[in-house]
Amino acid sequence: MKNNETTQNEQKLYQRRKLLETALWLLIIGCFLIIILQAVGILDILRLQGIWVIVSLAAVGIGLAVSALYQYYMNSRLKAAIKKLTQQKNKYSLITIANGEKEEVESTEDNEEERLWREQVRFNAVIEERQRLARELHDAVSQQLFAISMTATAVGRTIEHDWQKARRQVQLIEEMASVAQSEMRALLLHLRPAHLDGKSLGHALTTLVSELQQKIPMNIEMDVDNSIVMRQENEDHLFRIAQEALSNALRHAKAENMIIKLYRLDQNIHLVIQDDGAGFDVNKRKQGSYGLLTMEERVIELGGQFRLISEIDEGTAIYVTIPYEPPMVGSKV
Repeated sequence: MKNNETTQNEQKLYQRRKLLETALWLLIIGCFLIIILQAVGILDILRLQGIWVIVSLAAVGIGLAVSALYQYYMNSRLKAAIKKLTQQKNKYSLITIANGEKEEVESTEDNEEERLWREQVRFNAVIEERQRLARELHDAVSQQLFAISMTATAVGRTIEHDWQKARRQVQLIEEMASVAQSEMRALLLHLRPAHLDGKSLGHALTTLVSELQQKIPMNIEMDVDNSIVMRQENEDHLFRIAQEALSNALRHAKAENMIIKLYRLDQNIHLVIQDDGAGFDVNKRKQGSYGLLTMEERVIELGGQFRLISEIDEGTAIYVTIPYEPPMVGSKV
């Protein structure tokens, strides 16, 4: 079947992309190792210090640039593919009859088309999420590691003739390592499964925060209604939004306190996330933030409203409102 062939081709392309990405990151990591070895004096013993530092720095710069451009290109293609698949789904799932009404097409062939469409969308969504994490690693953690390696190189040059300066450089390395660790913890939030393993959204959020507070000093106050049970898809989206907000607070806001609220009012579900962090200019940040745009897209997909309030040095507040939809018959609660 044509759609099966398309899925197989997409999987082959994904495997090739994965190999290319792995090669790029191995190149970058290898160059970091050369720089660090030079800093501790091993390459100096081998009389390869000068030329290999220059070659390594050049390779790191080229590798990071190629990786960033490649991720941007692939993300654009994936978004276009998902848009096309959505249009195909709308075409196959509904027909318009003469009196203007719409009814579902119930046939074996169309059900198969629906199943294949869902598989393809899930497959593309997984790839896009991996591309996003790769971009985040490039923009955040890899830059911190590069700065650490450069500072370590400087320590190797100054430790013999300026002990105080070398000591300050070591302290700077410790600070940058701490920042990199915080970045990694924030990124690991995105690797948690979206499905809640039978828990309600309130229980899942409470578990997430409890685990997180064992590793970070931030004080997080929870005010969630654990009795709220919705469609699985809606719970997954809200859980991902909360993950993204927590990640942003850890990585960018440097907040000390956060409040998370989840409650039902009439026929709407409300999710509120507030922090007392650094804040930002909403107009500038929102246009260039993949995470914020993704949160808003999730809410729009659920037919809800997304509101973001933030000012520099005044913290950030996210307000999400979506229509309440009970669990589908036969779904696990």
